[in-house]
Amino acid sequence: MGKTTEGGATPWAFLDKYRGTAFSGEWPTLPQMYRISVSRYGDRPCFTIFEPGRITLNYNEAFALINAAARWLHSRGIRKGDRVALTGKNSPEWAVAYLGILFAGATVVPIDAQLKFDEAELLVKTAKARLLFVDEDKYERFSQNPGGLEYVVSLRKDVGEYIYTLDGPGAEIEEAGAEDLAAILFTSGTMGKPKGVMLTHQNLVSDCYLAQGTPLILYCTDVFYALLPLHHAYTMLAVFIETISVGAELVFGKKMVTQLILKDLKQGKITMLLGVPMLFNKLLTGILKGIREKGAVVYGLISFLMLLSGIIKKIFKVNPGKKMFHAVLEKASLTTLRICICGGGPLAPSVFRKYNQLGIDFVQGYGLTETSPIININPINHYKETSVGKIIPHIEMKVLSPDDRGIGEVIVKGPVVMKGYFEMPEETAASFTEDGWLKTGDLGYLDSENYLYLTGRAKNLIVTEGGKNVYPEEIENEFQLFEEIDQILVRGFVQDKKMKVEGIEALVYPVPESFGGSAETGPAAPKEEIRERIEKIVAEVNQRLLPYQRIERIVVLDEPMEMTTTKKIKRDAV
Repeated sequence: MGKTTEGGATPWAFLDKYRGTAFSGEWPTLPQMYRISVSRYGDRPCFTIFEPGRITLNYNEAFALINAAARWLHSRGIRKGDRVALTGKNSPEWAVAYLGILFAGATVVPIDAQLKFDEAELLVKTAKARLLFVDEDKYERFSQNPGGLEYVVSLRKDVGEYIYTLDGPGAEIEEAGAEDLAAILFTSGTMGKPKGVMLTHQNLVSDCYLAQGTPLILYCTDVFYALLPLHHAYTMLAVFIETISVGAELVFGKKMVTQLILKDLKQGKITMLLGVPMLFNKLLTGILKGIREKGAVVYGLISFLMLLSGIIKKIFKVNPGKKMFHAVLEKASLTTLRICICGGGPLAPSVFRKYNQLGIDFVQGYGLTETSPIININPINHYKETSVGKIIPHIEMKVLSPDDRGIGEVIVKGPVVMKGYFEMPEETAASFTEDGWLKTGDLGYLDSENYLYLTGRAKNLIVTEGGKNVYPEEIENEFQLFEEIDQILVRGFVQDKKMKVEGIEALVYPVPESFGGSAETGPAAPKEEIRERIEKIVAEVNQRLLPYQRIERIVVLDEPMEMTTTKKIKRDAV
């Protein structure tokens, strides 16, 4: 299986012991991977939830439920290659259903639980699913009007046929191979013509292990936190699949509410926290606010010590911050955290820097659903704050048609790249170059050490009157630590239709609590006061930007912009 780029044994070297017995070929399938973890860590905790008391399934207990669900599916006629849909809130039942579907040889179709019934129904029909596992929210509607579904199973007790009570007679189940489809994941924008990304077992399993080769050392004693929706590629791979690959524990979060998150972090003794920029911005804002409340002298001293801690960590590769700021981290319920990983969107380098200064090993990664999704991760021992990370092993990456800054569209090849879009051959062909490279749609450049720097999405690019390329995401990053701004979207607006000249505008939704209001009622302060403060912030940021990047027009919104479940603004809906 080779060595890591750092010259040591790979994190997946242990698989050699099981090759030829538990699996054959280069990579196991997801069921084979789970069986290996059961054989190594059967009595260790696997899936945990607090509702309100602690409920935990160990690997052996979860394995029994998974096999029972697979037998039941087989008894209902589900066979290799059939598609089974799954939608619901994060829970042990969701995880058991996901693995049960794969153990039955079928392909899982995870669907966003926050979609409306009609949207979820469209995806079920598009995937041609025969059966659906569903939460209580949509169980009644689907059970009364199943459409083309043959069976509807509940992920909750006391609501219809419950997943934990399923079982069937013993049977010779034909499981999928490494090259067969494991999952079909629908990308954002579900109405109209949904795009289902087809990912094989090899895609997901290879990505799971290769992501650990940056190196990202994981242990069976780690405790992961599933806060973001598990149907999303990022959480599915980087949290759920990574957990079971090393025999670790997975704690299921309920809501993205800061107080609930902090309670779970403390109660679950979480060591691995994966999230999106919004989550880490909120947590950091709370920490810094608590420090400021201690007065200017204390804030100045701690800021100096944070700067010193960051320099020591960067130069000497030791981490003094965990001890220096133990009291600060304890108050924020972050003392047990070993690693934080940010993905799903651009993160301001200043946020990245401050977490590392506080003593938390904080990295960010990059990928997309079509790449399973991880293709870049910042190594803990050699991170670069302005980069989304180094290319993971076995992945090829290059920049297409770079401009004078070296920026062009990022394209990739490797075992993590999707099989294509479900029953969409034209869209599949259009997403690849003629020589087989996947076009990511993201703009960026690589440095001499193969670290990737993203500048934005190709479709969001703004071209100014002087012919300069402006990347909105670069500008939006500058606003991440302003407490008064909840959402900001930077885009071009037409200044001259005949000349097709674009200016730059910012759509801003303020934090209601910063202006005397609440999340329910919105900002309460007079609009003139809100606008005046937003204009001052924009003016401050404009001073840091190049002249052609500066925001020329501000729109202060009365309502928040629509967001995806991973807390990214739906730009096309604005």
